[in-house]
Amino acid sequence: MPTIALVRLRWKIESEKGTSEMSNLNTQTNSAGDSSVELLRVSTCGSVDDGKSTLIGRLLHDTKNVSDDQLLHVEDVSRRRGDQQVNLALLTDGLRAEREQGITIDVAHRYFATSRRRFIVADTPGHAQYTRNMVTGASTSELAIVLVDARKGLVEQSRRHAALAALLGIPQLVFAVNKMDLVEWREDVFRNLEHDLAQFASQLGVKGALVIPLSALSGDNVVERGSHSSWYSGPSLLEHLETVSLAQGFDNSGLRLPVQWVVRPQVSSGDLHDFRGYAGQLAGGILRPGDRVTVLPSGLTTRVSRVETFDGPMESAFAPLSVTVHLEHNIDVSRGDMLCHPHDKPQQGQLLDAMLSWMSQKPLLPGARLALKHTTRWVRATVSKLDYCLDVNTLQQTAGIGELVANDIGRVKIHTTLPLFYDAYSANRNTGSFILVDEATNDTVAAGMLLPPVLS
Repeated sequence: MPTIALVRLRWKIESEKGTSEMSNLNTQTNSAGDSSVELLRVSTCGSVDDGKSTLIGRLLHDTKNVSDDQLLHVEDVSRRRGDQQVNLALLTDGLRAEREQGITIDVAHRYFATSRRRFIVADTPGHAQYTRNMVTGASTSELAIVLVDARKGLVEQSRRHAALAALLGIPQLVFAVNKMDLVEWREDVFRNLEHDLAQFASQLGVKGALVIPLSALSGDNVVERGSHSSWYSGPSLLEHLETVSLAQGFDNSGLRLPVQWVVRPQVSSGDLHDFRGYAGQLAGGILRPGDRVTVLPSGLTTRVSRVETFDGPMESAFAPLSVTVHLEHNIDVSRGDMLCHPHDKPQQGQLLDAMLSWMSQKPLLPGARLALKHTTRWVRATVSKLDYCLDVNTLQQTAGIGELVANDIGRVKIHTTLPLFYDAYSANRNTGSFILVDEATNDTVAAGMLLPPVLS
């Protein structure tokens, strides 16, 4: 009972926090004009002291998304610290340890909006010790901003974070060359860095990475174009964020509906007596009444009679909407099952090939037994083999390893007790990802990205 009580308390706190933050976002959106503008999820990453928190603070400040009391508090703290000017990093570094050390430890999410787009920005830690925090913070992002100190260039942790962003399949990558004011806005310094960054992005397989010179401290090229870089003809950072094409985080080529809940009201009168629905969040594709669907793992096929949300029936639904589906036939469907089109089924199997980001201080050894959560399905799993560890700095693969330690990225083989219904992570980030949980401690110890099955 104490464990259940703690779980419920944590859920309540997180739910209230999420509701408050989304309410704040909606308020900001409405003040910007249009509550229907698109949402872009952004993560900032890079080495420690490259200015990630200051950059986000500058975005919030210059887009007028900071309340008067927040600004007064930051000004007061800056004055008491003896800072020569307002330290905008204090708008994001909320933990006491972060403010004392001047670093980011946990992932901080900030919400703001302009008249053209809404934004959720994840400020991820720069220290190698907190790489796992960066992975979790960036996993849902559609665009990653990798900060690079103009004086230091592409250092180890910047390379690490850029490699992880590419590995996580983040569609858009921006290199923000910060602190250009400390190199006197020299064009030759920027051009050399621009060449090196473009070359590294090419090695990662990232196409069209943008490189922007800026100063988060003074604000040049962050929201407005600065006067010190007349040689730069590209957009400011905010201009790019407002206009970049939004790649879909879901694969719309194939229907994927993991069943989260079977809706069966316990009422014996009226229409509710015959009500049976299957609720879940669409992870891919489009669903319409009349569509033929196959239920996995049973393989039974039927038709969709109705698709509805809280607001009522829909003629069509698409990812990532949460819906309740009604089927023509009363077939056996349970939580963890998946609905798909008969002609376009996901992969199905118990032997999985995956890239794993290991997060636990306890090393991962071959033969480890863990719980695996994939979409809405829980299974038990055994890590049967460690293929190699990836050096994210050099992109070299080290084979013959005996363990993965905290913050390692490695390729592994996993055997599950029940089959999963999945796509490769490169095709669908929702059905291609999973987490591993230590059942003894209930700690999430790894995040995984599924690879296409190896054909024998």
